[in-house]
Amino acid sequence: MITEMEQAGLDIDWFITDGEYIGFMASGGGKLPESVAKSKKNNELLVEYFRNLPEISEVVINPKLDDILIKIFGSGVDERYLEYYVSMTKKGLFSFDKTYPNQFSDPNYHLVTSPKTPLKLKELPQDILDIVIGTQYNNTLMEVQEINRLEIN
Repeated sequence: MITEMEQAGLDIDWFITDGEYIGFMASGGGKLPESVAKSKKNNELLVEYFRNLPEISEVVINPKLDDILIKIFGSGVDERYLEYYVSMTKKGLFSFDKTYPNQFSDPNYHLVTSPKTPLKLKELPQDILDIVIGTQYNNTLMEVQEINRLEIN
């Protein structure tokens, strides 16, 4: 289990699916869905699996990202901020960041980068698939700019 104290103090990588594609989420000290928080071991398996995938896609940076970051942090996009999201997106994942970091209960995430060639859920090995499908997002990842954690089962 990932305790609420750990969740509030760490930027935890976690993953969702819309039934077809996979999203990578950076928690920014926010509350995790119960499906993620219930097993630290399963989440660590997913993190290791996705980090070690080969690059399969070019990356599209959210065209609204600069405006979002200026509104929140007072400065726009820089390479250092993008580096990890780009790395995960090159593996075919849609990458999201917590919009208001370190605000534990705030459920808002924004799209950072999208893959031109998304990794499909059906391409995952069964053991990874079984874990990922436990955290379902009810909209289409390919069409969203922001995600509310409360919409994730």
